[in-house]
Amino acid sequence: MYSFEPSEEQKMLIDAINRYAVNDLRRKAHDADEEYGYPKEVLEKGWELGVLQASIPEAYGGFGEHSVLTGVLAAEEMAYGDFAATLAVLTPGLFALPILACGTEEQKQTYLPPIAEGEWLPYTAACIEPSFDFDLLEMRTTAQQQNGGYLLRGEKIYVPFAADAEQMIVYANLEGKTQGFIVHKDTPGLTVGDRQKTLGINALPIYKVTLQDVFVPAEQRLGGPQGHDPTPIFDSMHLAMAAMAIGVSRAAFEYSRDYAKEREVFGVKVAQKQAIAFMLAEMATEIEAIRLLTWEAAWMVDNHKENASKQAYLAHIGAMDMAMMVTDRAVQILGGHGYIREHPVELWMRNGRGFAMLTGLGMI
Repeated sequence: MYSFEPSEEQKMLIDAINRYAVNDLRRKAHDADEEYGYPKEVLEKGWELGVLQASIPEAYGGFGEHSVLTGVLAAEEMAYGDFAATLAVLTPGLFALPILACGTEEQKQTYLPPIAEGEWLPYTAACIEPSFDFDLLEMRTTAQQQNGGYLLRGEKIYVPFAADAEQMIVYANLEGKTQGFIVHKDTPGLTVGDRQKTLGINALPIYKVTLQDVFVPAEQRLGGPQGHDPTPIFDSMHLAMAAMAIGVSRAAFEYSRDYAKEREVFGVKVAQKQAIAFMLAEMATEIEAIRLLTWEAAWMVDNHKENASKQAYLAHIGAMDMAMMVTDRAVQILGGHGYIREHPVELWMRNGRGFAMLTGLGMI
């Protein structure tokens, strides 16, 4: 049976991340969104909290064991400060965690120590594709066996830090099965396009990547020539998005709640208006419900329970709807003030809209 009470180590991690989220990310989120990026020292400070390093065993340069539940707690708390910064800080995990979960021993020994033991560097992954019906299980990017390796062909979008990454994992369809391939920078046929502009997460540099007959040796297939089961990767992606959606929604709820308690209209606090009170109550209820669903799913994944993948998917689906509802209502509660950039709710609403389409941008 699982507990709904974090352990002492988890509480310490949550407290440390909360201080970083409030004192560093929340204060700089507006300017970072306007200026399209965070100073590297802000990302390095988040990296020094050791969220990823604590998921990597000592044998590979880290200092802990991988726990999806701990990752969920950490991702929620960091996203409470800012979603784009959380994605940025955790971007190396897009490369390291699939190798940890599905890689060969040689791949783990080769790629994990430089990440865990070094400073923050933009290792990344290319997952999302430019199609309205994008499906993790049915990639349009293809991998074809040839000359003792694989030829990759296709297009990817929303690839974080692709212009600077030394290595990335590219997901492709190999004989009807999604597989990951480790691709090094400057591999012939790999082209990184211009930075993409989106509705939200402006502080995260994301790029289009084109693969035209990119040759990958067999040993750079995730899991080696035999490949891997992509399920742990997909579960991690779904729960990362769910956790970050909770963090963003919690921030929007608390800000709008406090505003409603302080703001007076015709001599009455906004929070005393029945319609507003009902809005706030429903927002709080949905956040708590999705949080428990996400925690349960994370516990199920950690303990290899039956239907864990289904539960992780449900947590993500519920979280993306919840985030859109909560952030939209936060803007409504602030009225006209919600639409101007002096208040962060408009940023949270723009970012909240992304949870429905950004699966693959985060892992825990």
